[in-house]
Amino acid sequence: MCCHVQAWDKNKLTIMTHFLKNISICIITVGIICGCDSGTTPEITTIPIPDPIDASNFSQTGSSVNTLFPLTVGATSRFIGQTTGGLEEILVEVTDRKKLVQGVTTTVIRDRVWLDGELIEDTDDWYAQDNDGNVWYLGEDVKNYEDGILTDRAGSWESGVDGALAGIIMHAQPRVGTIYYQEYYRGEAEDVGEVLAISETVDVPYGTQTGCVKTEDTTPLEPDVLEYKYFCPGLGHALTIDVTEGNTRFELVDASGYN
Repeated sequence: MCCHVQAWDKNKLTIMTHFLKNISICIITVGIICGCDSGTTPEITTIPIPDPIDASNFSQTGSSVNTLFPLTVGATSRFIGQTTGGLEEILVEVTDRKKLVQGVTTTVIRDRVWLDGELIEDTDDWYAQDNDGNVWYLGEDVKNYEDGILTDRAGSWESGVDGALAGIIMHAQPRVGTIYYQEYYRGEAEDVGEVLAISETVDVPYGTQTGCVKTEDTTPLEPDVLEYKYFCPGLGHALTIDVTEGNTRFELVDASGYN
């Protein structure tokens, strides 16, 4: 027995094709945003790519300092963490040096890391606060060492160079659920932050800190990496919990120069 198929004219076929495509797009979009109820993490591509930097947004006329990530020249923070590879010490210094990136005058923060007393990284990070109070991350110059010898500069990037884009490291008014790129250099640097809480209390050797913002940091480049970070008023970064390293705590043990 043969089935009778009604012939469709060209216009009807075109309309139906577009209709089906639109349904498919809607289903795919909903599936990406909701995770398709598969228990998997939503695709990283659902996060908006940062907009290109507009230097006119960084005049800082009348803007107040972002106390969750203060760029106070002369301020220093020291962190300690016991990793599987040894004792790690991190020294962060807000220098008086500046670097011009895409027309924006950034503050250079020097970030050095020692493992069991041996320098393994010496990085200059470039940050700037916009007129709304958001602090942006515009790149970094990384120097990696082994046995006292510079081995490579892997991880370096600069906004506006080779398609790299600046990301936000701290919003002026963090909101729970906000997901954002902290940096975007495709295939090289794609750190993503999500605000989990905005009123946390943390205990570190430097002291008990209140009113802290908790973020979750991930990257599609290393899907197994997961860190929780805490940023506290007046100090900025106070604690990192590296889940990948068995919940290793990198705690603020000393700080100076903050207002």
